[in-house]
Amino acid sequence: MEQYSLFDDRKTANPLASRLRPESLSEFTGQEHLLGQGKVLRRLIDSDQIPSMIFWGPPGVGKTTLASIIAGRTHADFVNFSAVTSGIREIKEVMARAEGSRRMGVKTLLFVDEIHRFNKAQQDAFLPYVEKGSIILIGATTENPSFEINGALLSRCKVFVLKALTAEELTGVLKSALKNPRGFGSLDIAMDEDLLHVIAVFANGDARTALNTLEMAVTNGTLEESGRTVVTREIVEQCIGGKALLYDKNGEEHYNLISALHKSMRNSDPDAAVYWLARMLEAGEDPLYVARRLIRFASEDVGMADSQALTVAVNAYQASHFIGMPECSVHLTHAVVYLSMAPRSNALYRAYEHAKADALKQLAEPVPLILRNAPTGLMRELHYGEGYEYAHDSEEKLTHMECLPEGLKGVRYYLPTEEGAERATAERLRQIRQWKGEED
Repeated sequence: MEQYSLFDDRKTANPLASRLRPESLSEFTGQEHLLGQGKVLRRLIDSDQIPSMIFWGPPGVGKTTLASIIAGRTHADFVNFSAVTSGIREIKEVMARAEGSRRMGVKTLLFVDEIHRFNKAQQDAFLPYVEKGSIILIGATTENPSFEINGALLSRCKVFVLKALTAEELTGVLKSALKNPRGFGSLDIAMDEDLLHVIAVFANGDARTALNTLEMAVTNGTLEESGRTVVTREIVEQCIGGKALLYDKNGEEHYNLISALHKSMRNSDPDAAVYWLARMLEAGEDPLYVARRLIRFASEDVGMADSQALTVAVNAYQASHFIGMPECSVHLTHAVVYLSMAPRSNALYRAYEHAKADALKQLAEPVPLILRNAPTGLMRELHYGEGYEYAHDSEEKLTHMECLPEGLKGVRYYLPTEEGAERATAERLRQIRQWKGEED
């Protein structure tokens, strides 16, 4: 826990990321959707109407820095509070000091990093002080606050979602680091711009990782007699792993490889699929991105032919989230091989695409009265729900009720195949339509 006023000119000059920490919104990179002119957070800051809020976003996007800048703009004491190292006693001590400052007319902005790590009792300890204005609470979390923050506390805070920085934004940060006197501006450094982009791609949206990697590369650069430090491709390869240089997660190769993986699985070729999986993971691809694509594949290409495929894919995503690389590679391999060998059906994909086309053409088509709820007397007078048949009341659990709009009566969207377990679904659907007297 650290407390200081932002007008106290103390600065640390340790890692590059710390030395280059932005001190104003003009120096801050990214989050234009929140901080651009006219955007909601920018307006709140400019008008000094800062509420308690939660910053939700990935690491290294500026959550702590933004809180510091806000504290400076609001002329508040800034308390940097860590949920990892602080408990109830420390919270009460800080709250007591904040209450004393409030009586003296000084605001206290309490920044809580990793607020999701606080338990319910610790989070509840903030509530009375937030309510009476003793503190302006800014919490930072990489986890969904809807699940990790107490409802009572969350309801008193505005949630702002911060996005990962783009490769272009990170490249700009690295260029500035080479020129800024607080960075390497006083040094003569020779480094190709494409290597800055490589580092930016490797950092995957995290400015702290990008700056730390740049600092490592410069520190290990070759110092010439002239005093110039030369950073070569080989040095950058050593700092981030040479294979990452061959793969731009935002470039064409990214889409080429995921396409190769998808089409290899679709062609029931587990060997090729595992190879393309390894190419992506070893080049630095986010395993969760791969897992998300597998989840899509499970329903788009396997579907009802083997509904267990979706469970396998979702479980692979969860396992990858829990343990990360390199351990999760085996879970993704499990899913890739399973999906490659599963029976094929794209009936669900075709059903939705057909229905989507009709939905877009007939967005104004009213819901049939028979399907509408009638919670009020007026709705019943207007015949809402009139004629509705409750399927569970029949022995067959079926009715002859028409559920499509009049203009789409008889349209078939789901056309099951005879592949795998979908054969049983197709037979069941035939029996249902035969009972209803419908013709395929």
